[in-house]
Amino acid sequence: MSQPTQRFLSLDVFRGLTVAGMILVNNPGSWSYVYTPLKHAHWHGCTPTDLVFPFFLFAVGNAMSFAMKKYETQGHQVALRKILKRTLLIFLIGLVLNWFPFFKWEGEQLVVKPLSQLRILGVLPRIALCYGIGALIIHFAGERRAFFIAGCILLVYWWILLAFGQNDPYSLEGYAGLRLDKWLLGPQHMYRGEGVPFDPEGILSTLPAVCNVIFGYIAGSYIQQKGKDFPMLCGLLISGCLLVFAALCWDLVFPINKKIWTSSYVLYTVGIALLLLAILMYAIEFRGWKRTAGFFEVYGKNPLFIYVMSGVLVKLYFLVRTGPNQNLYGWLYEHIFRPIGGNYPGSLLFALFHVGLFGLLGWWMDKRKIYIRV
Repeated sequence: MSQPTQRFLSLDVFRGLTVAGMILVNNPGSWSYVYTPLKHAHWHGCTPTDLVFPFFLFAVGNAMSFAMKKYETQGHQVALRKILKRTLLIFLIGLVLNWFPFFKWEGEQLVVKPLSQLRILGVLPRIALCYGIGALIIHFAGERRAFFIAGCILLVYWWILLAFGQNDPYSLEGYAGLRLDKWLLGPQHMYRGEGVPFDPEGILSTLPAVCNVIFGYIAGSYIQQKGKDFPMLCGLLISGCLLVFAALCWDLVFPINKKIWTSSYVLYTVGIALLLLAILMYAIEFRGWKRTAGFFEVYGKNPLFIYVMSGVLVKLYFLVRTGPNQNLYGWLYEHIFRPIGGNYPGSLLFALFHVGLFGLLGWWMDKRKIYIRV
């Protein structure tokens, strides 16, 4: 008879922290007034904001280490069907969210947003692809081989950028993945946050991002095998320190960069994730400091649903007009949050309000035992 899986509240809290962090950095009152730690690095480098997305992928891997145990007894066909079904579902939700709310303003008229300009990739599609590829590697290759494959992916990705990049292979213009995305997706289906068609969740950079999921799985499996003891905690701390050190050394020749998801960036973010997880485990599992963890725990119980709902609400803000050339998003900041705190504090307060709002949604769902699994 199999033993029941040990529950770790700190893993839920870690996952909840990442979702709350995603909502915080995605929803300032004004993009003109954002504190530096809440901005992405302009290109090379890593800010606290650049940690949020890889932390979420790491948390996806943590959750997989619990869920995928069932697949071992269900056979390859059942596992393959479940993995592909979940991958496709999350990817489709991401596509719909990219298109939502399906209409946009052109002058004084609402028109249908054309599918010819729909962004194909993005945060949720990347989560889907990283989950799907990572889950298939782990299920069919096993944990030890998955670790070796992840290392090979990071080295091969480095080689691809050097071999197929142009001029400076780590610049936006010289990045090999840019040409691949334009060829396969088309410029009209790509993100334009850099002022030109360039997708930070592009096809090629999804490969190293898969490694965040694989390493998250390995960390979750390690925690379950060792249980709640200090040697396990020391293992997390030592591994985290070694990975951060390795990443900083690699950064000298392969810069840490979130927008092209460099291999050094993977090691750096996984290392910091392990350190943060160790701190949370010590505080929650060993010292019993659970009172302040409840807010993030409810985020961690419905992470994808809450993230999607946050995107839905913000997109609806932009659809509702409150005056000439003004939408509800801007109106809330200008008439409520900015008068309270001023430019920068008001912009941060706007974001914190939405973190609290969706925390209440998570609390309400948890009280009613509503858990939406995708």
